[in-house]
Formats: sequence, structure tokens, C-alpha cells
Amino acid sequence: MLTHKQKELLTLISDRLAIDGIPPSFDEMKDALGLRSKSGIHRLIMALEERGFIKRLPHRARALEIMRMPDFLDTKATKIAPRKLKITDTPHLNSAPFIAAQSLTLPLYGRIAAGTPIEALHDTTRTIDVPAGLLATARGSHTSTEHYALEVAGDSMIDAGIMDGDHVIIRTCDTAENGAIIVALIENHEATLKYLERRQGQVALIPANKNYETRLFPPDHVKIQGKLVGLVRSYS
Repeated sequence: MLTHKQKELLTLISDRLAIDGIPPSFDEMKDALGLRSKSGIHRLIMALEERGFIKRLPHRARALEIMRMPDFLDTKATKIAPRKLKITDTPHLNSAPFIAAQSLTLPLYGRIAAGTPIEALHDTTRTIDVPAGLLATARGSHTSTEHYALEVAGDSMIDAGIMDGDHVIIRTCDTAENGAIIVALIENHEATLKYLERRQGQVALIPANKNYETRLFPPDHVKIQGKLVGLVRSYS
């Protein structure tokens, strides 16, 4: 027999998989269930798995699958409280701690600095599975060939919800609007993940962490390598 919280979490996961194709994030689960920490979510997920209601798929960033639903479970969607970010005009960021059954394989090129810029890596031998829903944008669905993934190194985008070790999903492009989070290639050898802003003939690369400074460059010193469209996070 499931506890009240187990029922709530199972309903929440089932509804979000049905609507978005991806489960809610751990923070969304925690807020929706009114828990104080994500450790409580870990315990609930383990309990549901032990009882055969969900399954975590191996080798796919802790992918989650609903195995069955109890007949008595209320299927009404659980309301998810929205996150509040410290950065204004933050672009919509799709986030998934798990990978749903319907997924696409993207190349995982390497680590991108979210702090001090580092040399861009292009390891074509590594891949990552991501939910197909992460590749959908306001302009319609895009194919996996237009996207790639990078592992985040550093904490300069932490106030935008992007943590060290996260995998960001990037749509290939060479231009972006002000306020977008982009992969910027600086002077052809340094790559970084930052907000984009154009200021009086210069390009500003803006962090989402007050401990880091905005950097200004001439336009010909910065090339846009892609735009952030999603994020995949693994919880150990």
C-alpha cells in the first residue's frame, strides 16, 4: 500500500511524462510535495521502485519509466510551483533529471566553462541520450543533427539554474538575441557559456553569479557557437 506522499509523487511523474515527455526535476518534485529537501524525494523514488511502480533504466542518466499505476490512484495533476531565478529576463530552460523512454542521441563534445573560459573540446566519440521534448522550441521541433551537448564546468551560471556537472543541450546557430544563454567562442580558442548582450558596439558575456564579472569584447572577437535550449541533470 502506498503512502500519501508516494501517491502524490507517482501521480506527478505520470502526469508530467504524459504531458511533456519528461519527468519533473527534483526541485519541482520537492516543491510540489512540500518537502524541505531532495533527500525525501530520493527515498520516495526508491520506495516506488521497490514496489514495482517505477523503473530506473541503467546507463541512461537515471532514466525513469512508469511500470504500473494503482487502480485507486487519483490521476489529477499535481500543481508544480514555478522556480524563481535571480536573473531577470532568463530564457526558458527545459530541465530534466531523468531521460524519458522517447529519447534522442546527441554528440557530447566535452566540457564547457561556466566560469573561466576553457578551450572548446570536440570529442565526437561520446554521446548522451536526451528527452525528445528538450529539442522542441517555440519555432517547432528540431532534429538531433542541429543539436549537441556539453558538460558544464564551473558555477558562474548557478543563478540561472545551471550547475557544475550539468549537461546543457545546445542548438547550433551563429546568432542569438540579447538575453539568450549562448556558447561563445572567444578569439577562436576559448569557449564559455554566458548570457549575451550587445552594448554600444561591444559584445558582453554576462555570468549568472555575482562573484563573476561581465566581460566585454569587440564583436569580431566573439563567435556564437550555439544557443542553450535544455539541460539534463543526474542525481547520485
